[in-house]
This record gives sequence, structure tokens and C-alpha cells, in this order.
Amino acid sequence: MQHATAAGLGMTLPAVLRAQLPRMARRPIPRTGELLPIVGLGTSDEFEFVPESGDHELKAVITTLFEQGGTVIDTAPGYGEAEDLLGEWLTQMQIKEHAFLCSKVSTLAGKEAGLESLARTQARLDKQPLDLLQVHSLRDVHTQVANLLEWKQAGRVRYTGITTYRGMDYDVVEDFVRAGEIDFIQTDYSVVQTLAEQRLIPVAAEYGVAVIVNSPFGNGSYFGALRGRTLPEWSREFGCESWAQFSLKYILGNAGVTCVLAATSDPVHMLDNARAGIGLLPDSSLRRRMAQLMADV
Repeated sequence: MQHATAAGLGMTLPAVLRAQLPRMARRPIPRTGELLPIVGLGTSDEFEFVPESGDHELKAVITTLFEQGGTVIDTAPGYGEAEDLLGEWLTQMQIKEHAFLCSKVSTLAGKEAGLESLARTQARLDKQPLDLLQVHSLRDVHTQVANLLEWKQAGRVRYTGITTYRGMDYDVVEDFVRAGEIDFIQTDYSVVQTLAEQRLIPVAAEYGVAVIVNSPFGNGSYFGALRGRTLPEWSREFGCESWAQFSLKYILGNAGVTCVLAATSDPVHMLDNARAGIGLLPDSSLRRRMAQLMADV
């Protein structure tokens, strides 16, 4: 991979926003045309607490994302201290207004519990309106989508959505997409888990719903299967520098994907992930070849 260390270790973020550095590609949110950077940061596990070594590495991950033109950060109340940490750090870094902040509501306790959870999230992240709020894993989905729509009407959130990571939930997701009330869906998808490209992504494209992808590396199993293997020479045709970029570029080669999230606590890995969104992407022929390579592993 190019660049041995992440440049973010030494830069201040307001300077990064001057646009003289390479910028990752952006795609429009279908409902509004607002352009969103195509690689974002997930915070599950990695941002749930500050390690004993301190917050330097985690802040450097955020810096590196912004250096490369990214702004999307996805979190949730269930991710330990992540909401509190992001609210504090993004303020310190003076970039909160530039971040596209996404969080979630996850409760089975009904309308009032959902509204209380949303209020806590907004207080922790300290941003109003929030950019995107989603119903986490479809928990109490009809009640909580109604809550999100109330918040959107009141100007407390700009976009609404739902998330899933299981194919068994796709029927419910498709019903919400067709109903036309949500702006985003978030789903699992990778070069080794392609069900979403057969079902959810085409439906979302048809109905003008943005797609955020999670689990781009199959929750880690992807790297285990590739251990010791060398990138194929033909992957240079689309500027691929690593196995991480191999899956990310496969995902982003699907024009129906708005943004892909990659969770990491390592700024060098963040740099590698972000660079998947800069430059060439594989065409349909190369994507078929990529999927076949993984099927043969």
C-alpha cells in the first residue's frame, strides 16, 4: 500500500478542509441530490471506549478520513461510549459542521422510549439537526420510523433510514423502501456476501433511496480466507492497492451504493480504506471476475 503512515497524525483538521488534497468521489443522495463521500467510518467496537494508550489513534482515524475527503461517520447508542466521544472530539477538532453524522434508535419499549433515546443521542453528539437517524436492525421498526418522521418534520434530523444485516429481514426492508417514507437503508454487502445486490440495492435505486453498506469485510472472515494470498495482477486495472480495497472497490463499483462504511481504530487502515474511494473503480466485467476469484478461494 502507498504511504507508510497516515498523514493525519500531524495535521489539524480545519486546514484539511481547504481542498488541496486528493478528494474521494461523492455520490448524490437520491431524495435531495446532496453529494456524499463514498467511503465512511463505522464506529462499532473500535470507538466503544478509549484505550489505555489514549485517544491519539482514534482521533487520527477521524483526521485521516477527513484528509481524504470523507465526512460520513456512523454510530449508535449501543456502541459503548462512541456517541459521547464523537460529540466531544468533533467539537474539539472544529469539524462537526462538516461531518455527516449518522446514529440509530434501538428499543422494543415503544414510542416514548424511542423518543427519549433519540434525545439522548442528539445531546451526546451535540448537533442539530442530526444528519441521519436510522432504526437499528429493524427493532420496533414501525413505531420508531414514525418517531423519526416526527423528528424530521420538526427539523431535528435531515434524513431517516433503517438498517439490517440479515437476509431474512430483506422483505421488511423492501416494504419500507416501496412505501416511500425513508431516505436511506443500511445493509450488509461485500464481494463475499452479494445478496443485497440481487435484492435490496436494485429496489432502493428504483424508489430513490440511498444505500449505506456495512460489513464490507464479512465481519473479518474475508481477511482470514485471503491470508497469505497475493493480489491478482489484473486488480491494478482499477487501482487496487490492498485486499481491503479489493472488497471496497467491488462494493463501490455498484452504482446503486451511496456510501460504504469501514470500521477501524488504525489510521493507516483508515487511509487504505479511504483511498478505495479515490480513482478508478471496476466495471461490471471486472466485478464478475472479482466475485469469481472469491468464490474459488
